[in-house]
Amino acid sequence: MGAPAAAGGAPAPAAIACEGLTKAFGTRKAVDDLTFTLPRGAFLSVFGPNGAGKTTLLRMLATLARPSAGRASVDGIDLKEEPDRAREAIGLISHNSMLYPDLTAEENLLLYARLYGVRDPQRRVIELLDAVGLKHRRLDRVRTFSRGMTQRVSIARALVNDPSVVLLDEPYSGLDPHAIEIFDELIASVRADRTFVMVSHDLEKGFRLADHVLVMARGRAVAFGPKDQMDPAEFRSLYRDTVGLGVA
Repeated sequence: MGAPAAAGGAPAPAAIACEGLTKAFGTRKAVDDLTFTLPRGAFLSVFGPNGAGKTTLLRMLATLARPSAGRASVDGIDLKEEPDRAREAIGLISHNSMLYPDLTAEENLLLYARLYGVRDPQRRVIELLDAVGLKHRRLDRVRTFSRGMTQRVSIARALVNDPSVVLLDEPYSGLDPHAIEIFDELIASVRADRTFVMVSHDLEKGFRLADHVLVMARGRAVAFGPKDQMDPAEFRSLYRDTVGLGVA
């Protein structure tokens, strides 16, 4: 099954395309000549040790960091040339919740919804707070929330603009079992027609969720491809041998 057709019968652009993508900090290359293409609707899990360049890759895809060389696009939009337009298609969940602690959960989400020009923002916000199990806490200030609750509001924030590409940097960090269950159900409910890129240290869970896999080490791609073309046992062996870590 090929890529969906765009206007005029031409193939639709890839969800994410990176060509020679590089990010240098002084003489150190955090991401080094990275090239890959991810089809629309894919779920990519990115693995590698600390310092492999995973978060730097995510920051460039989210337009929070500019490449030193190479190029990247989201839904055919060049991130360097049209970052504002690209952000309309992107949702980001990171270690930073990007929430204002002295605002309520509802106020935070309304702020982002209005910034994105969401139609009927109040309805969208209530819908998302209900989806993450926090509708009953919508009028409470975020500073009163636990880490897991804050992360759940952050998930709602990342989805408020109905993005076609969702970037997740260790999204399960700090979540209790109940919050993990809610998160899994939420991802499953919005997965259709969206593309996900998730950085994870949890090899088992990341591999289970993914249909594409990228292993990074020292800023470079060690392995990339569809999961169904990789034997799980061989993948774990490659991960151990290349990255030098045991399976989590």
